[in-house]
Amino acid sequence: MSTGTIAGTVAGLRETFDRGVTKPYRWRVAQLKALRALLTEREAELGMALMQDLAKNPTEAQVSEISIVVGEIDYTLRHLRSWLRPRVVAVPLVVMPAKASVIREPLGVCLIIAPWNYPVQLLLAPLVGALAAGNAAVLKPSELAPATSAAMARLLPQYLDARAVAVVEGEVPETTELLEQRFDHIFYTGNGAVGRIVMTAAAKNLTPVTLELGGKSPVYVDDSVDLAVAAARIAWGKFMNAGQTCVAPDYLLATPDVAARLEPLLVDAIARLYGGDPRASDDYGRIVSERQFDRLETLVKDGRVVTGGTSHRGSRYLAPTVLADVSRDSGIMRQEIFGPILPIVTVSGLDDALAYIRHGDKPLALYVFSESPKTRRRFLTETSSGAVGFGVPAAHLAVAGLPFGGVGASGMGAYHGTHSIDTFSHEKAVLSKPLKPDTMALVYPPFTERKTGIIRRIMG
Repeated sequence: MSTGTIAGTVAGLRETFDRGVTKPYRWRVAQLKALRALLTEREAELGMALMQDLAKNPTEAQVSEISIVVGEIDYTLRHLRSWLRPRVVAVPLVVMPAKASVIREPLGVCLIIAPWNYPVQLLLAPLVGALAAGNAAVLKPSELAPATSAAMARLLPQYLDARAVAVVEGEVPETTELLEQRFDHIFYTGNGAVGRIVMTAAAKNLTPVTLELGGKSPVYVDDSVDLAVAAARIAWGKFMNAGQTCVAPDYLLATPDVAARLEPLLVDAIARLYGGDPRASDDYGRIVSERQFDRLETLVKDGRVVTGGTSHRGSRYLAPTVLADVSRDSGIMRQEIFGPILPIVTVSGLDDALAYIRHGDKPLALYVFSESPKTRRRFLTETSSGAVGFGVPAAHLAVAGLPFGGVGASGMGAYHGTHSIDTFSHEKAVLSKPLKPDTMALVYPPFTERKTGIIRRIMG
């Protein structure tokens, strides 16, 4: 799309918004229902695109992409009317008689920039909130998932109001040009380096941003849990989508004894998920690009290979890999892995684990496998993260009522459910006071001794 076309597209959406097309409740509901129809009626096409881009199994695509957005839509439709209802606020004595309320108003034209790892879910889930809040939106799918990007560009205009929702495909030049436009909100999901670029561009127009970034999400395991079950859940959370999940466990912390006991259990868990040869499994994905493959392949050298470690560049296959004896200052521990490699880092105990986590950036998610209430409480109170999962990784993403977002280096802002409405709306304060009786005369100068005494009594 050319520069002039991008500017014209944004201008057209703004005209649509200014004419009030997107604001009626019925329009919002109709758009959400149409988006749901797209997902259910075109599931096979979307699944095929995801298979082309990421070798994602159709069932995994349904579970981790389609059903999450459908669930988000259904949850929003059930609650939207109540979320949009004005909220009455108490009025202090000094301004009585009066009525105060808070109403939500849509922001305007929003830009949603999606990543490649979950190119359906992470493009459309924010759109649910933008539409429900009454906005127009530009969608920028990732060029690194070209089949899915093309499917979105083809299908969305068939289902949604093209006056209010536009898809802009392209690479860095198109994204750069989009960021030159004036938006009322920018929602970006991706890495921190690009997040800084987005935030810098947004600052030129004082545009608010939501940044859904990543980071090294730790998982801590102690000896109070069934280690076989823990290993199975960790393997599932880590290796789905070939580890290319922002909330996947990035590394595992355990004492030397627990770590040694976990090693064979993780090997068994991976074999149950993907068989003896994951390369032949229809359920195991591929790395998105050769560039990512090359980066990940170098990280396998940073520890003792417990299982996996094999690769094939031509098919971008990297086996589910577990590394032991990983040094805390190794290369793999200095970057977000975002791939199918799970390093095990040993700690002396709970205090050491907590200190290590606090030493790094605040993660997007933190997972704890412990039956000890004290241990769970200490993780809640002594660490900061976007989310905490006890006994299961990644599953909090599927709970529409929970906010999803990071903190610190892992992001800012949140969405899902009512939190999406918060993100894509402005809460406008409204005060209505009758002209008679004019009780405001009490606070007009001149301030006599009697008037001052009354004011002090009223205002405490």
